[in-house]
Amino acid sequence: MGVVDELVRARSEFERGEWAAALERWSALEPEGLTAADLESAGEAAQLLGRPDEALDRYRRAFDKRVAANEPERAARCAFHLSMVPRLTSDHATASGWLARGERIVADLPDGSLEAGYLSFSRMFVHLGRGDFAAALECAEQATDAARRHGDQGLVAAGLCAQGRMAIYGGRIADGLSLLDESMLETAGQTLEPILLGNVYCTAIEGCQEVSDLRRVEEWTHVLERWCARHPGLVTFTGQCALHRGQVMVARGAWDEAVEELASAIDRYRRAGAFPAIGLAATELGDLHRLRGDWVHAEEAYATSAEQGHDPQPGSALLWLARGSAAAAAGAVRRLLAETRTDVGRARILPGVIAVLLATGDTETARACASELDAYARSFGSDILAARAACAGGLVELSGGDPAGALPYLRRAHQAWVRLDMPYEAASAQAATGRALVALGDTETGRLSLAAARQTFQTLGAKPDVDAVGRELGPAHRPAGLSEREIEVLRLVAAGRSNAQIAADLVLSDRTVARHLSNIFAKLGVGSRTAAAAFAFENDLL
Repeated sequence: MGVVDELVRARSEFERGEWAAALERWSALEPEGLTAADLESAGEAAQLLGRPDEALDRYRRAFDKRVAANEPERAARCAFHLSMVPRLTSDHATASGWLARGERIVADLPDGSLEAGYLSFSRMFVHLGRGDFAAALECAEQATDAARRHGDQGLVAAGLCAQGRMAIYGGRIADGLSLLDESMLETAGQTLEPILLGNVYCTAIEGCQEVSDLRRVEEWTHVLERWCARHPGLVTFTGQCALHRGQVMVARGAWDEAVEELASAIDRYRRAGAFPAIGLAATELGDLHRLRGDWVHAEEAYATSAEQGHDPQPGSALLWLARGSAAAAAGAVRRLLAETRTDVGRARILPGVIAVLLATGDTETARACASELDAYARSFGSDILAARAACAGGLVELSGGDPAGALPYLRRAHQAWVRLDMPYEAASAQAATGRALVALGDTETGRLSLAAARQTFQTLGAKPDVDAVGRELGPAHRPAGLSEREIEVLRLVAAGRSNAQIAADLVLSDRTVARHLSNIFAKLGVGSRTAAAAFAFENDLL
């Protein structure tokens, strides 16, 4: 088959979204024999397949051909791509060099060129890296204006999305979400260039995640997931898709699936060379391991996050607190409070910070943080933040010795979490409500709330919370004189775990597990694991 036929096939495959097949066909041909347009398409295919080095090679060759042919507009567009691809791997020097080269080219083009708009979009990331949100917003607006003048729907969508994120960073949450909605409308037909389309999807979802708008995150993640599924071999954007799916799974209580999804996100980011993005996914995974009581894997995930330059706080502080390092946890959250300046950033960290402050006895600082969180909830218009603020307010009152004052906050939080279908948070608020009721002398009602919360924690696999509530419920939930450790062993027996598995789960020796089982059988008057498991079910010990 001749070169011309191969080129025709490659172009057709690219247009159909069969990027792996197209890139393979182009790669089999001599680069010098490809047109600039073929090289640009090959660069885009390599970018979508998570091969940044190949993408840079193809775009650079295309740039050289455009310059040689005296096609400054197309050369500037190649320079745009060459300034964007290295950002994925944090090669800022290469990105900066190509951005400067592209800007020199567009300086000789007529004012208001589309290519100037694309380069403004790239320049926006430089300002973001410096924390200059005002300058970044100006670049996003310039890109959008140029796109509208020239009818470039893809850049319009990307520019609007960027403006939305800048508005959110500037504290204008409602305006920001409206801009994100508008940017998503531009993607409705999914006819945009794939790189821009994927960028808009992921940027918009991430913005909604930052302001705790789970409804939009869930809805748009489904859209991104369907788009990714239609393109076998796609790597770029699939890491973000897995991350956001994992975040939704955590919120909905599907924790086993979420562990796999978040681990998949990290793997996909590695394959794409997007190492900085690994940090966020690793933090999310660490948070989930911590909630499940898997301290070792939580610590490993947080370490991975830190290695990639992402601060895993306040998750790490909560882990240290759980492992008995209260002073380290308190020091970390005070540092975090001092250096986190943006409204979005503070709204994200405050719930964890408050938990550490209360656990370490700093009720007054926790009270101030709870008031600040409530103000953000009102400003953002977020139901999730409102529920977090209500729960924080209740915990502060409870810690401060006012259980009656805590109850209205905690009940409001519990109702909100139930309505939002977030079971772990609902159970946490219900457990705190139970503690407040017990403190007020309504012991039986309080114990019912605690028992209901404990059941939810068990279903989720939130072992630390199961254990904490179990200790509060006390001997009434330790029938037949069983110790707390014997109940832990019995629960695992009822779950079908072998002695070796129980030993691994509880970090015990096989001999110790066997001794516990012997004691359990003797106390219950049974002679088999099946009978012991039946006792556990009958006495609501699971």
